[in-house]
Amino acid sequence: MPSTQGPQALFAVPDVWLGAMVPKRWARRAVTRNTIKRQIYTVGATFEARLPQAAHVVRLRTAFDRKQFVSATSDQLKQAVRAELLQLFGHAARRAGGGAAVPAPAPASQVLPAHEVAP
Repeated sequence: MPSTQGPQALFAVPDVWLGAMVPKRWARRAVTRNTIKRQIYTVGATFEARLPQAAHVVRLRTAFDRKQFVSATSDQLKQAVRAELLQLFGHAARRAGGGAAVPAPAPASQVLPAHEVAP
């Protein structure tokens, strides 16, 4: 009989694994999706020691407006993505540490343990 003590991982992970999902509907150009993924992996590496040993997935949930970010590789886009990721990974690290997290507005992206399913 399965345990009902809470979410459990599908498989044991001896380290922190990080994956990125950037759907085409939110970032139409491949260069934009790749830029966002590079930012996810770079910021994720700085928080790796503070995250629990598990497989984590970061997925983009809303679009970055092409009118505001005309160039797919602009410094403005990179800074906006980095700022949101810093907030997101900071929240995930606080949550993993057991500290009380301050509620924040819904981010454009989300860090999920691989065994959780987003709504």
